[in-house]
Amino acid sequence: MKTLYYISLTLVIIGALNWLLIGLFEFDLVATLFGTMSLLSRIVYSLVGIAGLISLGIYSKINRD
Repeated sequence: MKTLYYISLTLVIIGALNWLLIGLFEFDLVATLFGTMSLLSRIVYSLVGIAGLISLGIYSKINRD
């Protein structure tokens, strides 16, 4: 489970950095690398979203410590 959390957090950070670039510079890194709404970019966006949902489990982990 620990590995899943590391992967999820990494993807969430990548997503957050992408949103930072969009907000500050109107630059979508994922779209630039993989194409605007191409299959690959949609996969990346989906994985980041799933990682966000998985990261919700970290709240319960914080409460236990």
